[in-house]
This record gives sequence, C-alpha cells and structure tokens, in this order.
Amino acid sequence: MANLKYKILCRTFVLAVAACFLVTSCSTQLSKYQDQTNNFDLKEYFNGDVIAWGTIQDSSDKVTRRFCVELTGVWTDNKGVLAEKFYFDDGEISYRTWLLTKNKDGTYIGTAEDVIGSAIGKHKGFAFQLQYTLLLPVDDTTYEVNMNDWMYQLDQYRVMNKTVISKFGINVANVTLFFDKQLPIQYCQVNKEEK
Repeated sequence: MANLKYKILCRTFVLAVAACFLVTSCSTQLSKYQDQTNNFDLKEYFNGDVIAWGTIQDSSDKVTRRFCVELTGVWTDNKGVLAEKFYFDDGEISYRTWLLTKNKDGTYIGTAEDVIGSAIGKHKGFAFQLQYTLLLPVDDTTYEVNMNDWMYQLDQYRVMNKTVISKFGINVANVTLFFDKQLPIQYCQVNKEEK
C-alpha cells in the first residue's frame, strides 16, 4: 500500500513539473509583432536620459518590492553604454552598466557586470525581447536566474516592460516597469533634492 502511494505521489510530481514546463514554454513569439508599423529601436529610445518606475512580484503575483531607476544612454556609432541607478523602496541603491552593440541585422548584444555571458536582444514592430542570465543576490546567496524581458513601445516617449524571472524553467518572479523620457525628465523621489 505504501509503495502504491509512493508511485502515485511520484506521478503527480512528474505531471506537475511537466505542466510547469508547458506553461513557461508557451510564451509569445517575437514574430507575432513583425507586421506592426512602429519600429522600436533600442538605440534610438535609450539615448540620453530616461526614468522608469517598477515593481517586483513573486510567483503568486504579490508585489514584494517597488523601485525607481534613472538611466542614461550614450551611443557612438553602433556601440552604447547604458548606465542604470536603482532606488528601491527599502532604501537599497544599486547600479548596472550595460555595454551594448547593435549588429548590422538589427539585433543587439549586451554585457553587464552582473550578467553571465551576453544578453541577446531582438525586435519586431513595437516589441523588443532581451534574454540573459543574471546573478541575483538574495540575502547571503547569489542565484543564476534566466531573464526574459519584453519591452513594448507605446509612443516616442513611453515603453512598458514585463520581465519573467525563471530558474530551471519555472517562473519565480516577475518585473513590471514603465519607462518615460518625455521632457522635462523626472527624477527618482529620493534623488530630487540632489538635482
């Protein structure tokens, strides 16, 4: 009897894992946006100052952190530097600097200090997808997680971003982010007095 319960438990676990992989692998394909008229170009949008506000949600969609980020992009030909400064609601401030290259075919390659290898970016119509492996510190441990960024350009000033953070193919968290570069550029609340 115990052996039968063990087999049923094992089958249930295998089915649950398979369902998780099926759910996470059924993401939207970038080609779905190829017939859209607007063409989102990362180099054009992230040139100069941009500000963004965002939230981090756990796998149950509960917001666990809120943040603001100031970005500055500088491009020379097809090579760019995108400096990011994050202000989290718990007082943490962190930085990331992207080194980006736009290839002749319109794809992007990016590296950063907390990214393993290279990020690969592609766009179709108003959508841009960036995929990479990030070193994510949590308490005293650093995890390697897969990042799947989807950016959607709303107009010349605003971009929405949704990111799925996964480990072993299972969604562990999500990020929702709103970029704005309309003049005059705003700044993160905690940083306003310094400006």
